[in-house]
Amino acid sequence: MTEELLSQEKFEELTKELEELHTKRRKEVAEQLEYARSLGDLSENAEYQEARDIQAAVEDRVQKLEAILKNAKIVRGVKTDAVGMGSTVTVQNLSGDDKHTYAIVGAEEADLFAGKISYHSPLGSALMGKKKGDEFSFHTPKGAQKYKILKVE
Repeated sequence: MTEELLSQEKFEELTKELEELHTKRRKEVAEQLEYARSLGDLSENAEYQEARDIQAAVEDRVQKLEAILKNAKIVRGVKTDAVGMGSTVTVQNLSGDDKHTYAIVGAEEADLFAGKISYHSPLGSALMGKKKGDEFSFHTPKGAQKYKILKVE
């Protein structure tokens, strides 16, 4: 896994989630499995199968979080005139008047509805290193999109 850029807040949030999975959630799942086993025949026991599925999902999440945290690099938004991790950028689509403001964040923090895009996304990666007034394009399934940077904070 490659280096994952995270804010300090997101790093702490993921660490807390991992701790909760280790201490509480695994115990709850073990108790569910034990109860389901007590119901008898495991081959036709829906509760047991459901508990196993939950256990698999919890373990997958634990592995993912451990990998992210192991490879995490904590970054702080540095005020500069170039777009970088932690920047807030206002852009305008050159084929229309619509303007959008986005915060550039790590993949784990991305939430388009909250205006947070990953630096890995096509738009995020196209923005990196650009400055106010720069025009740029990037490719989407609908074709090339052209934008202009109106503001970098």
